[in-house]
Amino acid sequence: MAKQRIDHDRLFKELLSTFFEDFLLLFFPDVYEHIDVHHLSFLSEELFTDVTAGEKHRVDLLVETKVKGEDGLVIVHVEHQSYKQRTFPERMFLYFSRLFQKHRRRILPIVIFSYDERHDEPSSLMIQFPFLMVLDFRFLTVELHKLPWREYIRRDNPVAAALLSKMGYNESEKVEVKKEFLRMLVRLELDEAKQRLLFGFFETYLWLSEAEEIQLRNEVSQMETKEAKQVMELIISYEQRGIEKGIQQGVKQGIEQGLKQGIKQGMKQGIEQGRQKGIEEGKIDIAKKMLAKGYDVDTIHELTGLPAEKIEQLKK
Repeated sequence: MAKQRIDHDRLFKELLSTFFEDFLLLFFPDVYEHIDVHHLSFLSEELFTDVTAGEKHRVDLLVETKVKGEDGLVIVHVEHQSYKQRTFPERMFLYFSRLFQKHRRRILPIVIFSYDERHDEPSSLMIQFPFLMVLDFRFLTVELHKLPWREYIRRDNPVAAALLSKMGYNESEKVEVKKEFLRMLVRLELDEAKQRLLFGFFETYLWLSEAEEIQLRNEVSQMETKEAKQVMELIISYEQRGIEKGIQQGVKQGIEQGLKQGIKQGMKQGIEQGRQKGIEEGKIDIAKKMLAKGYDVDTIHELTGLPAEKIEQLKK
């Protein structure tokens, strides 16, 4: 089966447009101090054609805003780059030139480099002669893989939480990185939609094996009681959503097969029975794992909804 292509630009655009202020505050506090965050509007996408290279490029994120104490509007252009490109500074300058030509405003260019290698990226483009500096174009940069992830786990910043998955951790640290991400998610107390956005972003780039997930639960169970319970609730919540998604996919397949066979009544009953059985088995599996980690019956009942009698039977 072919590996599913990740739409990196869409993921980053969704994250940054939802948490734009948090992004500036996290990586560019000086910019944040000068920008009027009460005056932010997102502009439509710009599509540029590079005739020489025969390529089309879409500008990732354009934000119209103001500088505090000034009347004129400015534009913040955030570009995400997921692969190395030797001529990238030239591309940024072309974006800048065309945006300026269209909007005739000051433009602040920012680039996020997210590929999984350490590489010294340039942040400027110079064109000069021995007798004249013609151009000194500069842009702000964030090189995610160079960032030490442990320095960001106490920021209580949603962008920091999501981007832990792209920072400079080792393979042996993956479980710890996800544990700290979950702790940050608990502390942030976001609404469900924003929480799902962060969780989906994180798991796209940092995925644990089954053995690593078991290790994660073991480490969570050793945390301070209240925090451990909150983190475990989060884990179970997303596991349950995964189970339900799997059930929905199974139901869809069952519907398709049932339609082909023409057994409408049997299909309806089979789908409902399969759905209920899948949910029940999912809860039982989670309860068994929690029992193995020493959770008491009342806590398991509260988190899974299984009857206490059923949980007692699972202990035998």
